Amino acid sequence: MKKVILGIGLISILVAGFSTMDTYRRVVNNSFGPGEHLEYRVHYGFLNAAEAVVDVSPTLYKVNERPCYRVNVDGRTVGAFDLVTRIRDTWRSYIDTSAILPQKFYTNLQENSYRKEENVTFNHEANTAKSEEKTEKDIVKVPDNVHDLISGYYFLRTIEFERLSPGQMLEVPAFYDNTIYNMKIRYRGKAVIKTKQGKINVFKLNPVLPPNKLFKEEESIRIFVSDDANKVPVKVEVDLWVGAMVMDLKKNSGLKQPLRFF
Repeated sequence: MKKVILGIGLISILVAGFSTMDTYRRVVNNSFGPGEHLEYRVHYGFLNAAEAVVDVSPTLYKVNERPCYRVNVDGRTVGAFDLVTRIRDTWRSYIDTSAILPQKFYTNLQENSYRKEENVTFNHEANTAKSEEKTEKDIVKVPDNVHDLISGYYFLRTIEFERLSPGQMLEVPAFYDNTIYNMKIRYRGKAVIKTKQGKINVFKLNPVLPPNKLFKEEESIRIFVSDDANKVPVKVEVDLWVGAMVMDLKKNSGLKQPLRFF
């Protein structure tokens, strides 16, 4: 009888141990880390339209008992554009260091008279997203390994693009503004582009857009990321129904390796 009891006890311990094992995926990340700093300038024709700063905090944060990168994205209009459309936007994501998934997402949007501030907490074990500004009834069921708008971009930086075929599609589930999106990115192969800092080898990516009144066509956004371990965007081209916008990398520091311009 004692042997039976001991056997049951051992099984219980093993079951409990397996039930508390880490259920998160593990993603190899050799592309970014604490202390990365990127500055971008946005041009509309010959005019400076906006600027953006993307920072990965030099220290890690614990959210939902998980170590996380804290990534801040601050965007603002400048010059004549600031007189017409004043934008002061901040996005912040706490990204799980091993799963490259969001644990928490913060937005603070100030666009002319429009204001929005929201904190969203993710529970990847229960596959839910909950806004702190909403009630318990507003907890949203989300897909496995769902992303916010920032973490989805950082996850893409862990992809080994050289293993993909030109035209191949990547799909990433994302949650924003209480809505679930299926982010689609088409890989377009390699190229060499010219920037103000010199020429650089890049991977070409096209986000696939749903029909809308802002962009000309399905693949109106072209993203050029460095063909190296960083996979950092060095240039983004956007075709609008009226004109076009270009975002260029202006300054950088804290990268895994220096960008190779020639």
